[in-house]
Amino acid sequence: MSVMAYAPYGAGGVIIRVEADIRRGIPGIDISGLAEGAVREARERVRAAFRNSGFRFPLDRILINLAPAGMKKDGAALDLPIALSVMEAAELAPVPPNIMVMGELELSGRIRPVRGVLAAIVAGLEEGITEFIVPADNRGEAAILNGMSAAVNGSGKNRVMRFAAVSTLKEAVNVLFSRTEYGELPMQKQTFAGTKPTTDAAGDFTDDFAHVRGQAVCKRVLEIAAAGGHNVLVFGPPGAGKTMLARRMPSIMAPLSPDEAVEVTRLYSLAGPLKSGFIDQLITHPPIRAPHHSASAEGILGGGRIPRPGEISLAHFGVLFLDEAPEFKVNVLQALREPLEDRVISISRAEGPLRLPAEFQLILAANACPCGRLGSTATDDDGEYSERQICLCSPEEIYRYWRKFGGALLDRIELRVPVLPPKLSEIGKPLDNIVSNDDESSADISQRVIKAVEIQKQRYKSTGIRRNASIPAGKIALFCPMNEQTQGEFHKALARLGLSGRAYHGTVRVARTIADLAGREDICIDDLLEAVQHRCYGEDPYEIITCG
Repeated sequence: MSVMAYAPYGAGGVIIRVEADIRRGIPGIDISGLAEGAVREARERVRAAFRNSGFRFPLDRILINLAPAGMKKDGAALDLPIALSVMEAAELAPVPPNIMVMGELELSGRIRPVRGVLAAIVAGLEEGITEFIVPADNRGEAAILNGMSAAVNGSGKNRVMRFAAVSTLKEAVNVLFSRTEYGELPMQKQTFAGTKPTTDAAGDFTDDFAHVRGQAVCKRVLEIAAAGGHNVLVFGPPGAGKTMLARRMPSIMAPLSPDEAVEVTRLYSLAGPLKSGFIDQLITHPPIRAPHHSASAEGILGGGRIPRPGEISLAHFGVLFLDEAPEFKVNVLQALREPLEDRVISISRAEGPLRLPAEFQLILAANACPCGRLGSTATDDDGEYSERQICLCSPEEIYRYWRKFGGALLDRIELRVPVLPPKLSEIGKPLDNIVSNDDESSADISQRVIKAVEIQKQRYKSTGIRRNASIPAGKIALFCPMNEQTQGEFHKALARLGLSGRAYHGTVRVARTIADLAGREDICIDDLLEAVQHRCYGEDPYEIITCG
């Protein structure tokens, strides 16, 4: 008999079959199946947990096998499965078939929480496993899918998913005896009933666009980006509001669909505990990730000795925000090119290729120069802008700083917007005096975004396309109709800018989103010209001087 367990790996994992065999010989425990450090050390934790929980550990030779044997296994989540497999082999406790067990053991016999519980339950349900024993601290995570059904043993018959949350080894044994007596695990009273997103994953929603003074163009760009899933570059002097605007992006984004919410929550489950603890409810809002500029390529892309999702995968169906983008390492910035294009990260390993999800949109915020003063302005007595030449950087330093982006990465950024400090008259306006469209609340903007997203869902139903930013080049003519006159004017504008083929397609996709926000099926010339306007900046940092 064997105990089912789960080993996280990349954006998924593998169901592990833990087998125990007891035979005569010098007392000891051997573990086979490519067990790594933490799994090998489970021998002593299990032995001490037995004794401190009141159980007699078998004084025989014990062999633990972890199948499939050809895959490396690490982490402490196999402690409880190993302990229960030994109990079953020693006839100390009954372990029914088709039950998955997860948990790390302390020497006292207490069970600690582990990562990947939601992912393990999803994988188990796909394989027909419907009963799970999880740590008590992972109860909320397991309750997310409580009540779901799965086919059992390929018979076509469905059984409802049940789980037991236990805090000690003794409780786990009692649950197994109860399962044997009653034929099924007792249904947990706690069920998932919330829809509030996890704060650490989805960001803080107390900030509102109504609190931002001025910056009408940048607000419009972020609205277009939220509706169509487009990438954004925001650049300008320090203190102009670049970070403040970008961090308000989640407040206007459409909520995730049920399938998307489960997928995002599963990735966070695999990544490990959040700052506020383990996941206890579904993440229903697009996540926003804002790593520090010292992050490594592995931290952004994912990977490691035992691969885990990186920041890109944790921004799946959401936003990856790189503040002070030119301060990131060049190899990190350039590594974003393929995920932005392919919507997936392919990592080559000796054991085989690994694919991590990367359906995200990128927001880059940058100063125009290393000192940050290029584009700084002052106002005269009439309240109008006047240029202040206080930048301390040489042209060579500025271009070296800007070259970190590279043309290939910038070519994948459909929306570029310069941000200058707001006027003093705008900054001094009271927060409760909202009288212009520039001061729309996030709720007002999100209504338009949600309507545009619903239009896209209906348009791309059964096509595999999620947002306008993902329209394949070969489908643009089908989904982005325009008349000959409009197309002719558009081509004239593009010829003046000298855009690439990728830039052409990106501009049309943005125009498609602008038309959706206006509720139009056909793209008009105003949509295209606005899309071109938001594309024309970003190639030269000195443009910040003339854009005011």
